[in-house]
Amino acid sequence: MPDNFQKKTLFVTTGAEAVENAVKIARAATGRSAVIAFSGGFHGRTFMGMALTGKVVPYKIGFGAMAGDVFHVPFPVELHGVSVDQSLAALKKLFAADVDPQRVAAIILEPVQGEGGFYPAPVAFMKALRELCDQHGILLIADEVQTGFARTGRMFAMDHHEVAADLTTMAKSLAGGFPLAAVTGRSEVMDAPGPGGLGGTYGGNPLGIAAAHAVLDVIADEDLCSRANQLGGRLKQRLESLREKVPETADIRGPGFMNAVEFNDRTTGLPSADFANKVRLTALDKGLILLTIQDEVFGEALDILETSMLEASTGK
Repeated sequence: MPDNFQKKTLFVTTGAEAVENAVKIARAATGRSAVIAFSGGFHGRTFMGMALTGKVVPYKIGFGAMAGDVFHVPFPVELHGVSVDQSLAALKKLFAADVDPQRVAAIILEPVQGEGGFYPAPVAFMKALRELCDQHGILLIADEVQTGFARTGRMFAMDHHEVAADLTTMAKSLAGGFPLAAVTGRSEVMDAPGPGGLGGTYGGNPLGIAAAHAVLDVIADEDLCSRANQLGGRLKQRLESLREKVPETADIRGPGFMNAVEFNDRTTGLPSADFANKVRLTALDKGLILLTIQDEVFGEALDILETSMLEASTGK
């Protein structure tokens, strides 16, 4: 994990469970209750996870009242008119209008938003959050459930930043598909809950732990961080080559192989879910489904994606 302070780990079963426990740990360590999250963020489908998630549809709609003492501020996305300074100003406004920073236990965010659109947190923003947390005694939680384990070209996405989180949640790639998740954090913070305060029926199950060791071996032996950078470079290069031919292309982004292409309507200039879905359906008709992938299949996938974008844009 990023930084060299003493750490401890709690093993649980799912990413949402890891997030819920991270909040419990932060509240126990600080004696505070409020938590701040960001618009567009995704943190799970349990009730605290839903409360933290900064998107109503499809995650919160129809499920009633959310857990309390959770606040949201805009995530900095320059493409959509929210700068780092504006996001930080919104935090200061929140402290002035809605919640005393001395009552805030934690700020939680994804170093690269996943369900929110693969938007990386700017380095300057993460550094400012770290300074703000240190100033007010707030814990910084990095939700690396989607970003962890070589996906961004580093072991963890926080490795791209100059600062470290106090608590980190992880799951998904941790055990290669087996149900295992974890919270890793500063030892003194992890020790804050009382005996029996943390736990889970299947947390740290032997099969999941063995799978996780195998995953870590493969990441090291096959240098998957470098491979993520290589594949991401190929994908972004191909997408960049299509900018002029597909004028709907608004942005190509993401570290390592955690990449996105965003489309706008060529008439209104606004984000176009319809065009993105048109590309998706065209690609699906041509047999493009991506999970794990060999080099030769990846080359074929890029060809199909290019053809699908061109057909969606030109109607041919």
